[in-house]
Amino acid sequence: MDTFSDGWLIGALIFLVLGSAFFSSSETGMVAINRYRLRHLARQGHKAASRVEKLLKRTDRLLSVILIGNNFVNNFAATVAAILAIRWLGDSGAAVAPVVITIIMLVFAEITPKTFAAMRPERVAFPASLALKPLQTLLAPLVWMVNGVSNLLLRLAGIRANEHDDDHLSPEELRTVVNEAGGLIPENHQKMLLNILDLETVTVEDIMVPRNEMVGIDLEDDMHDILTTLRASQHTRLPVYNGDPNNMVGLLHLRKLSRLLLKDDINKAELMQYTVEPYYVPEATSLHQQLINFQNAKRRIGVVVDEYGDVQGLVTLEDILEEIVGEFTTDLAATSQDIHPQEDGSFVIDGSTTLRDINRALQWELPTDGPKTLNGLILEYLQDIPDANISVKIDQYQIEILQVKDNMVKTTRMRLAV
Repeated sequence: MDTFSDGWLIGALIFLVLGSAFFSSSETGMVAINRYRLRHLARQGHKAASRVEKLLKRTDRLLSVILIGNNFVNNFAATVAAILAIRWLGDSGAAVAPVVITIIMLVFAEITPKTFAAMRPERVAFPASLALKPLQTLLAPLVWMVNGVSNLLLRLAGIRANEHDDDHLSPEELRTVVNEAGGLIPENHQKMLLNILDLETVTVEDIMVPRNEMVGIDLEDDMHDILTTLRASQHTRLPVYNGDPNNMVGLLHLRKLSRLLLKDDINKAELMQYTVEPYYVPEATSLHQQLINFQNAKRRIGVVVDEYGDVQGLVTLEDILEEIVGEFTTDLAATSQDIHPQEDGSFVIDGSTTLRDINRALQWELPTDGPKTLNGLILEYLQDIPDANISVKIDQYQIEILQVKDNMVKTTRMRLAV
């Protein structure tokens, strides 16, 4: 080194510090880069993204190249700094050089480049890959040797280098990604994506039309009453049964009856010709699975049954779609037949209303992991059938029972407790 002037050594030191900064920023940029965005760019034909993706397929080799290069330039820089310090300060320079070079390396070769790379990983990783790819080939023998020793030590510790977690998101992690997308995804799209994720946790029982609210055709009724029901129906598909919904005969599509309803002498036999075999759905089926089942069976409505085969209600394809896109109304509290806003800010709510409908309409958080209806929630809380004109408080909700009939809470007044 005595043959080199101070100018040459200072230039070499600056070059080595920049080299250290390159390797440090490359390491952080490669690790911090968004793998999903990288994969998307690579599929779009982005050459730099494809290059980085290939390098990251063997992270151990990539890190070996970066660390070998970084250690080489750091050690070389320390040697050059020591020579300069001894030339300028004599023997005392040997004690000063480590302190000075450490500060220089920390500021210019570690903290600053790594912070920048963490904030702008693509701006660092993409151009850095141009140098790292040939370096990986050039240093292949050394990398192979270093990785071999490293993998041996990992195996002694009970860890295999080829064992790694799948680079996939769990539903909860995906939910976090959607929630944190902010302005990147419109709010209504964000809600729909979250609702799709909820389809796995919500069952048919949670959204079905309960048995006591089913509109259907009882073949034991008079034909005049049946025709009145058909002509007044707001639904296009109705269940047909004999005396009791458990004696289900089939499902009737009213659109196919349009010509038949113009006749005055319709009989039940003619009506039965237009029914199709009922499609049964277990009440514990998740909405995600039921959506697939509807698609495979080419059906739009199903009869919900419990574990004993008793009919519990009806579920339609539209019910599931509404769980994704929301109700086809703008103000649920104002349009719901079961939820009536009052001038004092409270709500008169029918006891048979489902808790999910109340939560959706009023943006409340009534517990839905137990009973499905407001009546069920109150009965579970009290462990008894209450009298009218009593009040209970469940979580932050004040519930005044207005009417009890047929062993169930028929009407309540609810408000958020102060």
